[in-house]
Amino acid sequence: MSERTASVPDTLIPPATGRAAHRDPNVLRWVAAYTLSMVGDMVFYLALSWAAVRNGTAAQAGIVTAVSAVPRALLMLGGGVVADRFGPRRVVIGSDAVRCGTVLAVAAVLFVTDPGLWLLALLAVVFGTVDAVFLPAVGALPARITTRDQLARVQGMRGLGIRFAAVVGAPLGGLAVAVGGSAAAFACAGLLIAASLPLLITTRLRALPADGTPAAPAGDTTAWRDLRAGLRHIRRHRVLAPLMITIALGDLGFVGPLNVGLTLLADERGWGASGMGWVLGGFGTGAGAAALLLAVRGRVPHAGLVTAGAIVPGAAAIAVLAHVSALPAAVGVAVLVGLLTGLSGAMCGALLQTAAEPAYLGRVTAVAGIVSLGIAPLSMPLSAAAIGVWGTGPVFTVSALVCALGGAVALCAPGLRRAELPR
Repeated sequence: MSERTASVPDTLIPPATGRAAHRDPNVLRWVAAYTLSMVGDMVFYLALSWAAVRNGTAAQAGIVTAVSAVPRALLMLGGGVVADRFGPRRVVIGSDAVRCGTVLAVAAVLFVTDPGLWLLALLAVVFGTVDAVFLPAVGALPARITTRDQLARVQGMRGLGIRFAAVVGAPLGGLAVAVGGSAAAFACAGLLIAASLPLLITTRLRALPADGTPAAPAGDTTAWRDLRAGLRHIRRHRVLAPLMITIALGDLGFVGPLNVGLTLLADERGWGASGMGWVLGGFGTGAGAAALLLAVRGRVPHAGLVTAGAIVPGAAAIAVLAHVSALPAAVGVAVLVGLLTGLSGAMCGALLQTAAEPAYLGRVTAVAGIVSLGIAPLSMPLSAAAIGVWGTGPVFTVSALVCALGGAVALCAPGLRRAELPR
């Protein structure tokens, strides 16, 4: 049985063709389900951190909130294989159901008693393990719900959903904690994830398009062979191979400065927590504008060149941010950083969606996720330690150079530089 036929039983009635993604009820159901799930995630992580702080020391709380990243990073490649073998829709539905049930069960326990940190740590591990399957499946699903020419628009719509979740999730979680404590916040997160399930269940799939993927010989479909085939597909692809390097360098140079580095910069400049919030808001505004641009236009010509062209000035803006002293100017620079890095990130996602063979999308998404969620976060403690020694200016400059190197890779790789989104 080939990798392609393994996902056919998961295909329902094909959706209508010839309809733009933002007018397709099938796509809108999926975007709504994804957004609800992401808002639930935001509420969940706020509730987890709050409960961990209330039940332990600051160090223990940090361990509890970080422990979910371990199974996610270790198991995500396997999660990509699972998504491709069993079909992304059923994997997304199953993983969302597990997350919903687990969070609601913990909420019920917290309403009755206070079991301590062990239950919170177990919940974080379960969430991280399920995320290792959920995230690759989410990345593989758009190719099953719309046509190739609409995948870039769907990527923009997905980006808008992520921005909406970032804006709404934290205040909603804080309100739930204020009203009913951690138990109420966990219940809120579980209900939001539960609300996404009917939308996912009613999302219809189309058969995978013909893509030239060779059929595997009978008996040659072990998980290990599937994983190797996915990695080989990336390594030999003229667009995907340099694209993964570009994503890795961009995330490595971006995550440190815009997380722990920004906190230290705000403290150094005397902006305070509110000032840091304004800068983060500026970044979110720029990134949201980039996602909206892609959602509205649907296709950006010269996609590979635009990706590189956005990365390089975006990297320069990151370096400038460390040398701005006035808060309004810093917010303006942050908007520019968000716009350029948001555009390059959205274009990278769109190119990944359209360049990869659909039968490999789960594994391709998993590799990109390992880079973004497994490797890039390592830059945060390194950035903090380096800022302690050399200060914010030099560290932001080095980070910007790492980002710019990703743009240089995109410019120097002919396949990626000339890549186009489908019409």
